[in-house]
Amino acid sequence: MQWLSDLVAWLVRDGFGLDPAGRLGGSVHFFIYDVIKIFILLGVLIFTVSWVQSYFPPERTRRILGQRKGLGANIMAALLGTITPFCSCSSIPLFIGFTSAGLPIGVTFSFLISSPLVDLASVILLASVFNWSIALAYVFVGLVLAVLGGSLISRMKMEGHVEAFVFNSPVLASEDGHLTRRQRFEFARDQVAEIFGKVWLYVLIGVGIGAAIHNWVPEAFISALLGQDKWWSVLVATIVGIPMYADIFGTLPIAEALVGKGVGIGTALAFMMAVTALSLPSMIMLKRVVKLPLLVLFVSIVAAGIIMIGYFFNAFGAMFL
Repeated sequence: MQWLSDLVAWLVRDGFGLDPAGRLGGSVHFFIYDVIKIFILLGVLIFTVSWVQSYFPPERTRRILGQRKGLGANIMAALLGTITPFCSCSSIPLFIGFTSAGLPIGVTFSFLISSPLVDLASVILLASVFNWSIALAYVFVGLVLAVLGGSLISRMKMEGHVEAFVFNSPVLASEDGHLTRRQRFEFARDQVAEIFGKVWLYVLIGVGIGAAIHNWVPEAFISALLGQDKWWSVLVATIVGIPMYADIFGTLPIAEALVGKGVGIGTALAFMMAVTALSLPSMIMLKRVVKLPLLVLFVSIVAAGIIMIGYFFNAFGAMFL
């Protein structure tokens, strides 16, 4: 969006009397430009993706998954997770519903990993921040992580570590996707309003942090802590990301600023994935429906996968940039 960048540069220079190339002016430019860009993209993308998602309500998703077995079911669960409008916390009730309906827990965990991690809107936004090679590679590794994670949990026969009440929870019938065009429009419009209401603050915080990193934190400091040549950078990014709770839309500006300071793309992606897939609030919610051994296994599998993905992108990320 070069036109937007030029417009904001004019505003910063002629409206605020700041130099867009200076530290303060650059921070103001970064903040205003990224906030407007993300909000524009969010509005268009959420509406478009929600229109697609209106064809896949929970009950229909459950029926589709129930028709497949084995690895094919895990793959389908991971793919469906990319087009369903659920964050890591709101995916937990779906986990309960799918499990109580008789779906294998490995399949539901593939969905649970994929749904917050590989969202269509966030992927397109990721492409706008970096490029399509990075975005598509992110989709691929996210889906692989979801499929392998769910498959490993299936093989380890962890059904006994799901709380008993989950299997006895009532399965409520829901919309089956047969909506009129007006209903789909209203659903997409409401999704835009609802998601904006949930993420706008995280976007502002994320962009603010990104602006600070981009213009105020010395590159030498970032390089010393998270530089691509530091073996511990991916581990630190993953550990720092897990306790946080933010939408991927809020983490993207931080990742953008980190990469701009010389941090490896794998380190930035590991941070993003840890925040979205292993946020502390979602783990607290998940602990209410599964026992500790299964929760530890889930976190271990996903964290190990994120770390391996981070090191892979740091080693071979140049081919995607």
